[in-house]
Amino acid sequence: MKRLLPCRDCRQPVLWTITEAGKRLPVNPDPDPAGNTAVRCDGTGAWRSRRPTDELPLMAWERLHKPHIATCPTRAQQLPLPVGVTSLAAHRRKRRQTR
Repeated sequence: MKRLLPCRDCRQPVLWTITEAGKRLPVNPDPDPAGNTAVRCDGTGAWRSRRPTDELPLMAWERLHKPHIATCPTRAQQLPLPVGVTSLAAHRRKRRQTR
């Protein structure tokens, strides 16, 4: 059984999963064939998620879901940064790609 909790920003229900790296990732509760996150329930009842790859494609017991951050209406309407404040998002993305 899925235990859904509300998103802190938009209050829509989300399913919290644990990634292979041990981080928490909120996903939309309903499977979506356009999603990019494989979700399954393990033997302890915890919801696990991972990114399917060519080497390890989607398994029969997994379903594709979209990460909630991709569809959160509040995130899409974020305000522009104030004058004098620089976003570090591009720098962080570039740094992750070089690792």
